[in-house]
Amino acid sequence: MFLKDILLLMLSMIITFICVLIGVAFLTLLERKVLGYIQIRKGPNKVGMLGLLQPFSDAIKLFTKESSSPLLSNFSFYMLSPVISLMLALMMWLLVPFFSNLLTFQYGILFFLCVSSMSVYPTIVAGWSSNSNYAMLGSLRSVAQTISYEVALSLVLLSFLGLTLSFNLLSFLVFQKYVWFLFLCFPLSLVWVLSSLAETNRTPFDFAEGESELVSGFNVEYSSGGFALIFLAEYSNILFMSMMSVILFLGGNIYSFSFFLKLVFMSFLWLWVRGTLPRYRYDKLMYLAWKSILPIALNFIFFYLGMKFFIHVLLA
Repeated sequence: MFLKDILLLMLSMIITFICVLIGVAFLTLLERKVLGYIQIRKGPNKVGMLGLLQPFSDAIKLFTKESSSPLLSNFSFYMLSPVISLMLALMMWLLVPFFSNLLTFQYGILFFLCVSSMSVYPTIVAGWSSNSNYAMLGSLRSVAQTISYEVALSLVLLSFLGLTLSFNLLSFLVFQKYVWFLFLCFPLSLVWVLSSLAETNRTPFDFAEGESELVSGFNVEYSSGGFALIFLAEYSNILFMSMMSVILFLGGNIYSFSFFLKLVFMSFLWLWVRGTLPRYRYDKLMYLAWKSILPIALNFIFFYLGMKFFIHVLLA
């Protein structure tokens, strides 16, 4: 019986990973179409019927191209870091409370924080192992940004945890049955989206890929399969952070169809921001994290914990 449970879990994980990768493929198509309409131009999205074959043709092209590596690179680290990056991005999806249950457990949010903080390492190893000054500079900037906003993200998450007093993602479904946390914690929800944009290296915080300064950031030496894996990891993280946003403050009822509509809207928001806003300045990005978002998040933690204590005193 135990063996059958393990096999079922493995099968569920494989199906989840395949679905996430297909979702990522079509998110890239959606991005091209959205950016094409925002900038009033045609994107490379007209192949076949409505461009539906474009993601598959891109995947075939990238994975069948010859893989090149710099002569002086640390080859094993250089090849491993994109694989580890994608593996960490997919590991987070095991938390999702599907019918198949996967790894939904009591301390799911702690698992999310641990895995998301690990994603810094493949980035810096990719930059260092390329043995290129541009890649190294890109990875250092990206890591500094990710670590700064991880602190803000964790503190914002602590405020939500203060309201639910549970590390389980399913508890958000129960607590938002009558009113969404978006209405209770509106400023905090905006801060979460802002920090998520910075955490996933997206416009206006895409400093890992400042083309005018860094050529293409930490992935400048990658081509074909390695580049595709880094690309998949980034878009998988975007989808996951969109899903976390829906669970945290947009109802979180994963068993209803509206959940997936909200997920598509949050993913669209990431693309909408990219098509609208210019890139921020790097020093302002750091000031925003440490001088604006951090004090706001700390103040809200005290406010919600105080509110919780006050309610307990009233009910006692």
